[in-house]
Amino acid sequence: MVTVVLPTVGTFTAWRKAARELAQANVPPQSVLWSRGEDTVDLFADTPLVTGSARQISVPKGFLELAQRAIWHADPERFARLYGVLWALQSNPVLMRDRTHPMIARLYMMAKEVNRDQHKMKAFVRFREIDTTTTDTAASPRRRFAAWFEPSHFTLEPGAQFFANRFGDMDWAIFTPDLSAHFTQGRLRFEPGAARPELPADATEDLWRTYFRSIFNPARVKVRAMQSEMPKKYWKNLPEADLIPDMLAKAQERANAMVASAPSLPPVRAQKLRDRVRATYPLRPGSKIQDRTQDDLFE
Repeated sequence: MVTVVLPTVGTFTAWRKAARELAQANVPPQSVLWSRGEDTVDLFADTPLVTGSARQISVPKGFLELAQRAIWHADPERFARLYGVLWALQSNPVLMRDRTHPMIARLYMMAKEVNRDQHKMKAFVRFREIDTTTTDTAASPRRRFAAWFEPSHFTLEPGAQFFANRFGDMDWAIFTPDLSAHFTQGRLRFEPGAARPELPADATEDLWRTYFRSIFNPARVKVRAMQSEMPKKYWKNLPEADLIPDMLAKAQERANAMVASAPSLPPVRAQKLRDRVRATYPLRPGSKIQDRTQDDLFE
């Protein structure tokens, strides 16, 4: 049995290297134990890999692209599943074309869930500004922010570059239970995960609440759809989420008020007469009343 310990950071690169060496050494999937969580140079832990005559390994580009997404899934068997498909591809090179195959379908589902989790992270990370009067920032007035997020999968490493690109003019940190990302002076680095930090209140939270109130339409409340896009697990970390119960409770009352205050429409008979006048007496260019409308005839 071969034991492979993958690092917390650079997991995909390490898995790809280990999987290639295992396959070249003709080690079957059932003879490999995979784990993650230690930043070690020796991927094969206490079990040196015995290599024979290395065989040539080939996989389609689509597999690597899929593996690069699925590997961040929280499934404990994700590394073994990926290696199992890599192994199967050596005897069945067209396996990736069969989207209904259980092994392939599972990887696509994992990749889809990872993509969704990354989307939620981009949407629901809420930065709070922290003290910038320390000596670390004396030479550079870059503002500093921090955020706490609880992803469903290990999506911080592949998702951190998005925040580096979008918020490159400030220093920030995103803490999760598994990993933390730090962007300082334009450089991104990763450190171990942490417990939820005590972050100071931020004035921008009121802006989030104001924005959330402004986009809420009480006449189009769809609770299930809302919870699908904004699952309850994220509410505790969203400043605007504490408004949701009250807005839902008052939605029907506000919708009724909107209907009651809506402008009244003209009677059908009057509207038909108005349309007939417009069709019979069209305004001619250059006339003295060209800036008037036929509606004036009814005033």
